[in-house]
Amino acid sequence: MAQEIERKFLVDLEKLQLPEQGLTICQGYIPTADKTAVRVRIMGNKAFLTLKGENRGAVRTEFEYEIPTDDARQMLAELCKGPVVDKIRYLITHKAHLWELDIFSGDNQGLVVAEVELDNEDEQLDLPMWITDEVTHDPRYFNSNLLSHPFKNW
Repeated sequence: MAQEIERKFLVDLEKLQLPEQGLTICQGYIPTADKTAVRVRIMGNKAFLTLKGENRGAVRTEFEYEIPTDDARQMLAELCKGPVVDKIRYLITHKAHLWELDIFSGDNQGLVVAEVELDNEDEQLDLPMWITDEVTHDPRYFNSNLLSHPFKNW
């Protein structure tokens, strides 16, 4: 079974030198009747359709498929309800882990979150000095929630 084990943290940008290149991401969500998330994402010059199951702590089922970028643009315009989430993602290696650091824009301007995927839920993690609070279990920080409850309104 495809699973994602991910922890999410807030970041102090003053303690970090960002890499020169980041990936521009635009993503939206197709409404579902349950707690399944169907995400459409354009990342750089590639596009993906992702299905995610309900969160069980830091674990959830995830299936991701690359799709044509033109299809993703049409899905974002016609199938995704409401606004999109815009951000720039930076990939940063720290010790044995690859961190995905997202700097949000638009209605979520000012929010900076770092995520790291783990091999198992009990894996020990050496946190970089630029990490502050863990927000893995706080639903306000789920990208799907940032559409209906953007950071600017907190």
